[in-house]
Formats: sequence, C-alpha cells, structure tokens
Amino acid sequence: MTNENNNSKDKKPKFSPYWIYGILIAIFIGFQVFSGANYQNEQSITPSEFFNFVEQGDVEKVIVVNRKIATVYLTKEAEAKDIHKNSIPQTFLPSTTKLPNYKFEVGNLENFEKDLKEIGKYNIYSLKTDENYWGDFLIGILPFILLIGVWFFIMRRMSGGAAGGAGGQIFNIGKSKAKLFDQNTKVKTTFKDVAGLEGAKEEVQEIVDFLKYPEKYTTLGGKIPKGALLVGPPGTGKTLLAKAVAGEAKVPFFSLSGSDFVEMFVGVGASRVRDLFKQAKEKSPSIIFIDEIDAIGRARGKNAMSGSNDERENTLNQLLTEMDGFGTNTNVIVLAATNRADILDKALMRAGRFDRQIYVDLPDVRERKEIFEVHLRPLKKSEGLDLDFLSKQTPGFSGADIANVCNEAALIAARNGKKAVDKQDFLDAVDRIIGGLEKKNKIITPSEKRAVAFHEAGHAVVSWMLEHAAPLVKVTIVPRGRSLGAAWYLPEERLIVRPEQMLDEMCAALGGRAAEKVIFDKISTGALSDLEKVTKQARAMVTVYGLSDKVGNLTYYDSSGQSEYGFSKPYSEQTAELIDKEISEIIEKQYQRALDLLEEHKDKLTELAEVLLEKEVIFKDNLEKIFGKRAFEKEAPIAKKVSEDIDKKQE
Repeated sequence: MTNENNNSKDKKPKFSPYWIYGILIAIFIGFQVFSGANYQNEQSITPSEFFNFVEQGDVEKVIVVNRKIATVYLTKEAEAKDIHKNSIPQTFLPSTTKLPNYKFEVGNLENFEKDLKEIGKYNIYSLKTDENYWGDFLIGILPFILLIGVWFFIMRRMSGGAAGGAGGQIFNIGKSKAKLFDQNTKVKTTFKDVAGLEGAKEEVQEIVDFLKYPEKYTTLGGKIPKGALLVGPPGTGKTLLAKAVAGEAKVPFFSLSGSDFVEMFVGVGASRVRDLFKQAKEKSPSIIFIDEIDAIGRARGKNAMSGSNDERENTLNQLLTEMDGFGTNTNVIVLAATNRADILDKALMRAGRFDRQIYVDLPDVRERKEIFEVHLRPLKKSEGLDLDFLSKQTPGFSGADIANVCNEAALIAARNGKKAVDKQDFLDAVDRIIGGLEKKNKIITPSEKRAVAFHEAGHAVVSWMLEHAAPLVKVTIVPRGRSLGAAWYLPEERLIVRPEQMLDEMCAALGGRAAEKVIFDKISTGALSDLEKVTKQARAMVTVYGLSDKVGNLTYYDSSGQSEYGFSKPYSEQTAELIDKEISEIIEKQYQRALDLLEEHKDKLTELAEVLLEKEVIFKDNLEKIFGKRAFEKEAPIAKKVSEDIDKKQE
C-alpha cells in the first residue's frame, strides 16, 4: 500500500505558473462569450424586409447599435405569426430583458432615418452605443504584453535557455554554469578506465592525493600546486583524465567549458569567473576543471577582434586574478585542458597559476594495447584475438581513434551476421577509418584502372627496394573515399628521424608518379596527395629541422605560434629563393631516384601490376614471390606478422 501511495503521489501534476495564465485567459474568453451569448441567435434580414415589417405594423422598436447594426424587436402579436416563428431568440442564460428578433446592417444612417420619417415610424427608432471595456482594455495592453513576452523570451535564450539552473534565468545570467560533482553525484569513470598515459595519470593522481591528505605534503613546508594544464593532441584522453579525477576525488569537482564564460553581455564572463571561484572556495578543498581553456585563455592583444573593451580579455584578467591574486585560496586547484597551448597567454602559463603542464601524447604500441583492452571489454570478441597485432596495426592512433576502431569492427561484424568480432573485422575497420568507405561500384574505365594499378605497384616496388621505407602490408586498387587506390604500410615508430629515412620515404611516395612515367611515358593528377606529402616533408627538412647543407643549421619554426599573425617572412628574398630551389632539388632528386629503380625493375613492376589488376588486393607474399625476400630484415618481424595474419584470411 505504501508503494502505491508513493506512486500516486508521484503521478500528481506539479504546479506551474502557466496554470495561472491559462485560468485567467479562460475566464476572460468565457466572459466575452457569455456576455455576448444573448445576441448570437438573431436572424439577419435585409433593410427592405425590415421596412415591409414596419409597414405591416410588426415592429415594436428598432435600435441602431454603434451606428452600424440595427436590432429589430417585434411586437407580441407579430411573434405569434407563422412568418416570424423562427425569430424568437434562444438564449444560453436566462434574461430579464427582451432580446432582439432580427438584425441588419444599416449602411448610411442618415438615409435610414430619412426613410423612417417618410413612412411615419420615426418614433420606433433609437440609437445605442455598446462599449466593450474588457476588449478595449485588452487591445490597449496587448502590444505591451507582446513586447514584454518577446523580451523575456530573448533574455532567457541568451542567458542559457529555459532549462533553469544557475544561468537559466535572466537575473542569474552572471552566475557560473559549472556542473558540480560531489559525494552525492555518482561518476563511474575512474583511473582504471584510463589506459596508458602512465606519466600523466601519476601527475593527476598526485593532485587528488594533495587534496585528500594535505598534511602529508605541507608538514615539510611545501605548498599544494594551484593548477595543472593538460596539453596534447585531440582524442588523447585529456577530458577522460578529468572525468577520472571527478570519480576518484572525494572533494567537490566543478566542471565547465571555456566557452561557458563567453557571452554577448559586457562583464558577464568576469562575473561568472568570480561566482565560480566563490562557489569553489565555499566548498574547499575543491577542484575546478575548465575544458578547452583556449576559448578564454588566448594571448591578449593577439585576438582577431581585439578592442579596448574586449570581453574575452576581461574574462581572462579576472581568471588570472582569481588563480593567483591577493584573495587566492590555496585549497582550490584548477585543472584545464587544451590542444592549443601555443596560443595561451604567458601570464596564464606561469608558475603560481598553472604550476604543472602535463603533456598527454599519442599512445605508443604498449599503451595502445592497454587502450584496446579497455574498449574491448563490452564487445563479444572471438577467442584468441591478438591484441599485440591490433596495437601494431594502428600506429599514430589516439585513444578516441582506437575506440572508433572497436566500434566500427563491431558494426562490421554485425553487418556480416557474425556472432563474435574477429581479427578481420578490425582490419576492415582500420581500412574504413583511414581510407574511407569502400566503393566497389565506382565507375572507372579500364585504362584508368590500369594506370591506378601501375601507380600503386610503383609505390610497393620502390618501398620494397629502399632500406628506410616503411614495410608494406597490402596494396589495393579498390576505391575508398576519394582515393582510387592505396598502399598500406606499417611505419616504424621513431622518436627521432634522420635525413636518409626522410629521403627514402619521399622516394617511396614519388614511386607512383615515377611508375606512370616509366610505363606510359605520361603522368596524371593521381599523385596529388603524394606530392602534397613530399612537399611538406621537403619544406620541413629545409626550414624547420635544418637538414639542408645549403641553408644551414637554421630553423624558421616558431613554437609560440605567433608567426601566423605576421605578414612578413622571417628571412630575406634571397633566402626565400634559396629555400625554394633547395626544396625543388630534394624532390626532383628523389623522383629521379625512383625512376632509376623502376627502370631497373620494369619487368617485375609490370608483373606485380598485372597481379594487382587480377586480384585487386595484394599482400607482402605477392612481392616476395616476384622480388624474393626483402634485404632489410630489421623491420621484417612486425610486417611479417601483420602480413601473415592477413594472408590467413585470404587462404
């Protein structure tokens, strides 16, 4: 019985102020309806019919209302006639006064009075003015009601919508929009869900430990860090680390985005910063997490729309004051995340505000294996799925990319009607994410298909012959996305890159165009992505890494990112000509090198292209049958394992 009573209580409608508005409108409409109900049933007649009734002596009186509508009252004898039997009005409410039987529009009132005088019945005529006080009042205030309603609607939308909360009302527009997570709020993410990122995780765990056991660190005279900035490429897990802090820390956790401070009203951003830190200090010790802090932390004076009263700069100034000013409370730690640390203001980055900068880098092969273990937990995977193979197959993938691979693999397995996700599904998912959707029905002519086959075979042959080129995994001429073909490699994960390694990669990238030149003595536009990659690499060698003998040990790279705001180059016109010439020489030298290699192995190139035309997809073993074992064995173990696992599916 108790549960039923509780359910009945829960089902009761909640009071809303809109009910009052609805009741008032209903009363007003009802009043208007019933006040005019007695005049709704008069029959309409023409003026000529009216004058016929007057001449017959049937009309007792006629009253012209508001100089427009004439209401006709019949005598009792006339109402008894058959011709007038339908003219007796039917009323909703009882009335003590006699109601009119007919009505008609007068038209010209002077002519109407003149006609009545001519027939000698002017004594039955009278004028009456009806005033609708409620209607006139409503019409008078309606524009003001509409203006006030529109104003409230716009203010509510600009201040955060009608969803309520601290910023949902017009009078709370200066309040913080931060979401509070405390012991009463369940956050399921913990440090166990954060795979890899060992160094970053240790730093963040230490911050949580500072707040849980401050005496452990302050007894020696140390001070708790005031802030930590998470920096790294997109998708590497910066926000996930913050979620883990919210789940692990037993202190209040305020979470919001940098864009939550930005409003069109002057002073709102600074007001929200003050309110945020006020709430955090009241609940100290506490943590504030600002995601995408570059929305308000951009270097002052470098904004595209900077002005004397820039709202973003005012917000940043208030944030700087709150983080390290006279009234700073040491029991509030600020966490922030961004992937654009180079554009942040130097005052924001200094010690005392963000004491620690935690770099969250792309995961290496060992960390990718741990990330796969996390994202594979909810999947029904096949037995014996090799995580080492998956981690080696996804170099350069971020944590978000790996999560996407796992999800795509599950979708592909479901599409194929499988009961478990196997290794081939993951390979297809990687191909889908990197190359795009497979388009087997794309219209391509035989000559174009042959050109694509030789282009991709040229990449495969040149990379096979070069020591530092990435080992081949497979080559395909099945169109994917915007590309007509692709060669898949398994690049070595290097921390430093030497000139000969970059040159070999450039030569392999130019192998496609070189193959077209060698076989057809013509080139095409199909090498666009290859040329773009090679040009960027050559320019980086000359202007960034100082790997050119002619230019010397110089770099024109600006790590602060401020060079993009300048309109002048950091070198002279003579140096610019030298750089352009050096870039062109590097690329043309590697192109000639690729031409020489393919001329030397032209027959094998043709044989490989014919196999590719026949099968559309070839693997490492196809090259071994034509060229023999690759001479450079140091990179072979990884590529061999990847290729063998793929070949098992083909067999």
